[in-house]
Amino acid sequence: QVQLVESGGGLAPPGGSLRLSCAASGVTFDRLSMTWFRQAPGKEREFVAAISGNGGNLGYTDSVKGRFTITRDNAKNAVNLQMNSLVPEDTAVYYCAGRLTSNPAYYYTRSNYMPYWGNGTPVTVSA
Repeated sequence: QVQLVESGGGLAPPGGSLRLSCAASGVTFDRLSMTWFRQAPGKEREFVAAISGNGGNLGYTDSVKGRFTITRDNAKNAVNLQMNSLVPEDTAVYYCAGRLTSNPAYYYTRSNYMPYWGNGTPVTVSA
């Protein structure tokens, strides 16, 4: 049974940084394409960043390009999201999600493609 657990959320000032982590268990991790989504109050869940199982392919939504970096450590069964230059619009609950794939170079950006989800970690950007 695949389990995903996020950590690292919290409060940061505008311009600050946070690092989110997602620990996976119950699965051969390099078979999981991993994606971060977020959901702000009153808004729909949206794609943030994704990484393929082999870590070689990355994708970002435009609003976080140049500020957020997604990485994974397959030896530690973990995916991370380094968030720099935070702005209030980054305030949301952040979720990691995974999908098993036979293609280690592929990643997914649509939430309805992801069968495995963590419970989320809240991020608040405020002075």
